[in-house]
Parts: sequence; structure tokens; C-alpha cells
Amino acid sequence: MADLPGYVRSCLQTGHLAMLAILVSGGIVLQVLACALYNNWWPMLTVVMYVLLPMPLLFFAGSESVFQESDSSWMNASKFFTGASTVGSIAIPAILKHAGIIGWGALAMELSSFFIFVIAIMCYISIYDEDGYSCML
Repeated sequence: MADLPGYVRSCLQTGHLAMLAILVSGGIVLQVLACALYNNWWPMLTVVMYVLLPMPLLFFAGSESVFQESDSSWMNASKFFTGASTVGSIAIPAILKHAGIIGWGALAMELSSFFIFVIAIMCYISIYDEDGYSCML
């Protein structure tokens, strides 16, 4: 990529941002449709988990990388709470379905919304990888 002109690199970067925006918008649309199509707004509880998901990393991680081994107990606690929030994002729709509050369609839309958000996060990490070994650039 080093031999490409600057305007081509900026165009590719804009395309990557557009792809991320489309993925996140698709996840939000599925989240709202899971509630609106079935006239049941209980699946919006997963939005609370989406908001809580990055908080431990923002508060406790500091400038440390999440993908490296750490001896810091704060970093380990932030990884634990982030993992618990991730599991909660999947568990809330499953528990609502088990309790009979939502149907199969809403559960499928909720889980597909979650996986679209995960794909968007993975694409973001691979696009803005600091060590330069990203496959998407």
C-alpha cells in the first residue's frame, strides 16, 4: 500500500468507514425490528449490555493492549467484566425466549444483530491495527 498515491489510500479508507457504518446501521435496524415487528419492546434490554460492554475497558484498561498478557489485576478485571457483558448480550434474548416473553423471530433478529455488531468490531480492529499486519488494508 505504500506505493499507492495518497488520494487512492484516502478513498480506500473512506470505503472502510462506509462499510463499518453500514454494518453498525444494519445491527441497529435489526435491533429495532426485533422489537417493532413483534410489538414487544423487551428485547431492547440488550441495548443496556451494548452500552455497558466497553465501559470496563474504558475505565480500567488505560493504555494497555487488550490482546496481550497482563499482570495488572485491573486489566484482568476489565477483561472479566467485558466478557460478562458479552455473555449477557447473548443471554438476555435467550432468557426472554425461554420465559415465553419473545418469539423465535425476535430471538433470531436479536442474535443476528449481536453477530453483526461483533463483525463490525472485528473489522474495526483489523482496519486500525497498529502493528501493520492487518489483512484488510
